[in-house]
This record gives sequence, structure tokens and C-alpha cells, in this order.
Amino acid sequence: MLDRAKQWARSLKRDTLALYLAARDPRTPFYAKLFAAAVVAYALSPIDLIPDFIPVIGYLDDVLLVPLGLWIAMRLIPPEVIADCRDRAAHLTENPSSRKAAAAVILIWIAAAALIGWIVYDAMAV
Repeated sequence: MLDRAKQWARSLKRDTLALYLAARDPRTPFYAKLFAAAVVAYALSPIDLIPDFIPVIGYLDDVLLVPLGLWIAMRLIPPEVIADCRDRAAHLTENPSSRKAAAAVILIWIAAAALIGWIVYDAMAV
């Protein structure tokens, strides 16, 4: 059972990398690029929707949301693009990195925190 879990984790890592490559592929439709980029950003983001320190529920987003997002994104992208990107992901020797993507993720989380702060502030001012 432990070997199956390790294999599943490796396939998730490979599919996340393949989705990253597919989001940058010109053959991928625009709407699929947006969704794929959001899924990859969430999967690689150190900030989770549900914090991991909350027992059991904290890991549900990692176990349910990321695979579900990967599955949906893979269905939006043409099969030949996914197959090509999975092959490229399997043969990469180092993980790609992007400072622009990291900055975008950080800005999105800051904007979300500011929006939540503004909503709470506005609600308490009433």
C-alpha cells in the first residue's frame, strides 16, 4: 500500500509538471491555460486554502483539491498536448522555475488577504 501511495505521489508530481508545460504550450486553448496555471500555482503554493496544521481536514485540499484540479485541467487540454508534455516532464532533469510566476502567486495571495481584510474591516465598522 505504501508503494502505491509513493507511485501516486510521483504521478501527481509528473502531472503537475506536465500541466505547467502544457500551460506554456501554444497548442493549449486560452481558457485551459488559465485554469492549468491556477491549478499549478495552487499546487506549488506554500499557502493552502485549508492550513495543514488543522488535523485531517488540513490535508484534504492536498489529497482532494489538487488531484481534482489536475484531472479537470487535463480534460480541458487536447490529449496530444498532454501526452507530449507528460513525455517532456518525465525526461526533465531539473524542475523549471519562474520568478514571474512566483511573483504573480505572491501578489494574488496579498490581494486576497487585502480583500478579506477590507471585508472584515467594513463589516466591523457597521
